Amino acid sequence: MSIRVICQRAKENSYCIANSTAFEKNKMLQICADAIRQNQRYILAENKRDIESCNRPAHFIDRLLLNKERIEDIAKSLEKLLELKSPIGEIIEEFTVENGLHIEKVRVPLGVLGIIYEARPNVTIDAIALAIKSGNAVVLRGSKDALHSNIAIVESIKKALIANGYTADFIQLITDSSREGATAFMKMNGLIDVIIPRGSAGLIQSVLQNATVPILETGTGNCHVYFEKDADIEKGISVLINAKTQRLTPCNSCESLLIDEVYAKQHLLKIVQALIEKEVTIYACNRAMTVLESQNFVSKYIQPATEEDFYAEYLDKKISLKIVNNVQEAIAHINQYSTHHSDCILTENEDAANLFLAQVDSAVVYHNASTRFSDGFEFGFGAEIGISTQKLHARGPMALKELTSYKYCVRGNGQIRT
Repeated sequence: MSIRVICQRAKENSYCIANSTAFEKNKMLQICADAIRQNQRYILAENKRDIESCNRPAHFIDRLLLNKERIEDIAKSLEKLLELKSPIGEIIEEFTVENGLHIEKVRVPLGVLGIIYEARPNVTIDAIALAIKSGNAVVLRGSKDALHSNIAIVESIKKALIANGYTADFIQLITDSSREGATAFMKMNGLIDVIIPRGSAGLIQSVLQNATVPILETGTGNCHVYFEKDADIEKGISVLINAKTQRLTPCNSCESLLIDEVYAKQHLLKIVQALIEKEVTIYACNRAMTVLESQNFVSKYIQPATEEDFYAEYLDKKISLKIVNNVQEAIAHINQYSTHHSDCILTENEDAANLFLAQVDSAVVYHNASTRFSDGFEFGFGAEIGISTQKLHARGPMALKELTSYKYCVRGNGQIRT
């Protein structure tokens, strides 16, 4: 089946899901959760096929991997969506103008979502679930690395929906994994209402350069943790270690560490040792190297930083380290080098914290909390389709409301314009 025909099928069936009641959408979500559990053996077997044929780095395999625990977590995340109110039909605002027209601004689905992503089969399920709850059709285009996993997931869900009397063609999967196929998908104007890329910087740039369909851009994550001069050392190290090592591959993991100059003279060694205990390699600036050398500290885990390190999203046991003079320099460094995803200040100084929260130009900014909380589920949104680092339409974790638009419903009594 051609990509155009696939997208046409989604478009033709988009009105079925758009016009479904909140009760029907919730029933479909429970069917999806049950289908994932009941077809677990089949899905995991197909996932194993993908992993066995994938010659990729460890962090890539971690993103690709499904197991019983992850399957159950995914199913629970679908059920969590049941508890959330559907945004569709919400009257955002209403007013009556001078001539008596009553105008309502009403939330509606975007229409047909195009999701293009890499080796995360969980995205397949999240995208379907969010599409159902927000009343959107969805066309999925994963990478060849997860092809068998994605086919198994979509097949399991669509069969279960059909068996329960529902139309399932509002869910479509593109199995053409060629570059040409991806480019064609990005140009399905009139059939796809928005493209959402989720994956590496290379994938996102490819979509930005090639798509003619409007884009909801998700971002890569060069996330920072900054120890300000009034940081609590024990609290700060706990947050840093969680942000860096709780999981290495998510885009909300810490990749860059900043430390106030005054604070570094007293605490740098303790912070570095905490990272080394977790086998994290530290790419340190010259000032940090000088401080460590003055304390006769040498380790294979300490390496000199290059300019590229301050831009890097490692997705590995690696972190850049820079000593800065003050909070203003930390803010300037983050605004220059970060991907504007999630950044954190560690301090007991409220003035410094407020300045950081106000001036760091990122989608999510934290005071004394791990960047790993940048997640739709953790924010109470249910599943998410990604984290937006752009500023138009949506920013931060994108969940149900971010997958909607609005229209104006105008009620009159025979008014005409003169």
